[in-house]
Amino acid sequence: MSTLNLTSVNPSIFMLVGIPGLEQFHIWIGLPFFVIYVVALVGNGILLYLITMDHNLHEPMFFFLSMLASADLILCTTCMPKTLGIFWLKSQKITFPGCLTQLFFLHFSFFLDSAILLGMAFDRYMAICSPLRYRSVLTPRTIVKIMVGIVGRSFIVILPVVFLVKRLPFCRTRIIPHTYCEHIGVARLACTDISINIWYGFAVPVMTIISDLILIGISYSLILHAVFHLPSRDARQKALSTCGSHISVILIFYTPAMFSVLTHRFGHNISLTFHIMFANLYVAIPPALNPIIYGVKTKQIRDKIILLFFPKGMQ
Repeated sequence: MSTLNLTSVNPSIFMLVGIPGLEQFHIWIGLPFFVIYVVALVGNGILLYLITMDHNLHEPMFFFLSMLASADLILCTTCMPKTLGIFWLKSQKITFPGCLTQLFFLHFSFFLDSAILLGMAFDRYMAICSPLRYRSVLTPRTIVKIMVGIVGRSFIVILPVVFLVKRLPFCRTRIIPHTYCEHIGVARLACTDISINIWYGFAVPVMTIISDLILIGISYSLILHAVFHLPSRDARQKALSTCGSHISVILIFYTPAMFSVLTHRFGHNISLTFHIMFANLYVAIPPALNPIIYGVKTKQIRDKIILLFFPKGMQ
């Protein structure tokens, strides 16, 4: 009751509940999330360090990989510190500007990831299907333009969401049954019609994901066709190994993303506890797994990691 009174008196404060129904287990649930978050920070940090410091990794593929690592750090750092604060310190309060900021960077990093994966698919298409034109097309200047386009598209798509939420009047409860602020979860607390929020929050992600997935699918169809026509078995295995890591990351990203978007719109029979737990796993696990996948599957990265931690063993 005190929480309800606080949220009614102070309209600038929201309360994040955590995972509804599992409040008594928050301390224990926080332990695996903390481990996953540390793995994400360390893994992506090592990737960025290696790509920045080693001139042999200053190639288009690794520039895209560094962007993916940066986006993953934004994604997990936007949510995990606050989530752990709720689990361990009962730090449930969040200001409305803080909520909008978290909401923006959460969705911004999501669209950023999707666009980067599309860029990586184009990079692999050029490297395998048009190797003679690879360096002439993907010049440093072109890479910078692609990066600006990726960031610009994500920013333009997500900025309206901030204003769609900011315009809403909140005259009822300000208790959010979640561990972080996300668009529809916050909009549903409003005491007005939120049809625009619902349809923008559903249509834009779906159209963006589908268009990116179609282009990625076309790229990898052409890549696989080219790979199986390579004369050398070693060349085929190398190309398939590189593509395998990309496809693994694509599946890890898009499968839960599509599930999350669709359950927001149509999953009325899915329990809130399951939905919130899944949403937390989605922002934590892909950023932790991506550097592991690339570290294991990409020979250049794997060799550099071994050299970094076991310099004497490589001599």
